[in-house]
Amino acid sequence: QICRRIYYPPYNRITKQLSFTMSTTEAQDPIKSETTPANDASVVKSRKDRPTGSTHFGDADWDEERPDEIGDATWGEVAKACCVHDAKEWGKIFVGACGALFFLYFFLFALELLGNSAKVLGGCRAGGLLSDETNPVAGLVIGELATALIQSSSTTTSIIVSLVGAEAISVNTGIYLVMGANIGTSVTNTIVSMGQMADGAQLERAFAGATVHDIFNLLSVAILFPLEVISHYLYHLTNAMLPDSVGDGEKWEGPIKKIVSPFAGRVLKANKDVIKDIATGKVDSCDAYYPALCLDGIEDYKHCASKCDKDAGEEVGVDCGRVGLITCDKASGECPGFFQNGASLHDDYISGGVCLVLSLFLLFVCLMALVNVLQRGLAGMSTRIIYKATNVNGLIAMAIGTGITILVQSSSITTSVLTPFVGIGVIQLEQMFPLTLGANIGTTITGLLAAMVSDNVDALQVALCHLFFNLSGIVIWYPIPIMRRVPLRGARALGRATRRSRLVPPIYIIVVFFVIP
Repeated sequence: QICRRIYYPPYNRITKQLSFTMSTTEAQDPIKSETTPANDASVVKSRKDRPTGSTHFGDADWDEERPDEIGDATWGEVAKACCVHDAKEWGKIFVGACGALFFLYFFLFALELLGNSAKVLGGCRAGGLLSDETNPVAGLVIGELATALIQSSSTTTSIIVSLVGAEAISVNTGIYLVMGANIGTSVTNTIVSMGQMADGAQLERAFAGATVHDIFNLLSVAILFPLEVISHYLYHLTNAMLPDSVGDGEKWEGPIKKIVSPFAGRVLKANKDVIKDIATGKVDSCDAYYPALCLDGIEDYKHCASKCDKDAGEEVGVDCGRVGLITCDKASGECPGFFQNGASLHDDYISGGVCLVLSLFLLFVCLMALVNVLQRGLAGMSTRIIYKATNVNGLIAMAIGTGITILVQSSSITTSVLTPFVGIGVIQLEQMFPLTLGANIGTTITGLLAAMVSDNVDALQVALCHLFFNLSGIVIWYPIPIMRRVPLRGARALGRATRRSRLVPPIYIIVVFFVIP
């Protein structure tokens, strides 16, 4: 517990007047009078009962306070609330922190498993969508739909970069596909917001915090897409920045991925090569990968997933195995629990569907547990303290969002982890917005890294277009207050819609991310 329970004596008119002359800390945390009998004291449960009108976390009227009504605290008060505790309180904080980290880890595990399941179920279709040279509008909606199907804009962007590098599609088509991928990436945190459906107020805030990402991306596309079609400004801007050649770099994996991915890979590991091969036209359909085949019936990476050297005349089934949408882990050499020798495409679809259900169940369980642990830890904390600790400069918030996304290599993970904090009121919507913008910038790093590995100048150009598309959207919608209010008001309107019906979030996801594309 960060703050103690607060008691205060009845105030008459004189003591009420005197109470306003107290110091800020005393006024915010009035204590029980030594001269007042204990049975006359009452527990403060509302800001209306406090002399200063300060709201504390867990109050009955917590949801009634607007951001502009929250008073300003000093950094000294923040430091005292966070760091000044007795041994018993520090013990509770330690236990709470361990519990939060435990549930956070399995929350990230569930997100990783959800992504793998989506790639197994939607990989063949996504690869087919990305394979054709299309008109700008079709490219935009294909990018959105493909990203929504495989739950990862990083994967979609990497495939698009690879397609451009292999000259399977043009740079201009790649730009439109990347714009669509930017929209589709926000489906994951919108799904996560539904985990707070049990509390109407939390759902309203969480859904608003999730959809501010959607609205920003949609508004940016609404302005920059026609501008690019008419002027090709992104193409010309990035073309002027290109070097003569790109060195062959190494693939980089973030530390969070290294911690979470191996565990998720023991359950289900998606074969991204299938999506890429279908998109580049190496194979016509997923049927070319089935049935799965392991040499001598031994299920490990060497006997199942190692690739044949065609130049040396090696053949599938004799010198190497064959895997479909589910593959084995090269690092550990083991195959996941849902991999089976001789599996058909239908078998892998069933495995992907089972893991999808399991991942959603685990996601919502861990989300509810994480929210409960955070609420218990913050119980009694003044909103002034919370708001002061989280109300950082917008540029700093963007830098934080960018840094976190580079570490986890997924904007979906960044925004999905932050969404529950918006739901419980720890992070205001005004702070979630720049964090989301930072996540948008951070996710472009994945494409840039993929371009470095591809050793192709055109691939680098598409990755740079992704970066400058997000930067252009930020320049339009963030610096000017009147423009910044547009996505914020739109997100709040969607959040309020959940008060009328809790079916709004699932209907919104189905319509925006699947029906319209």
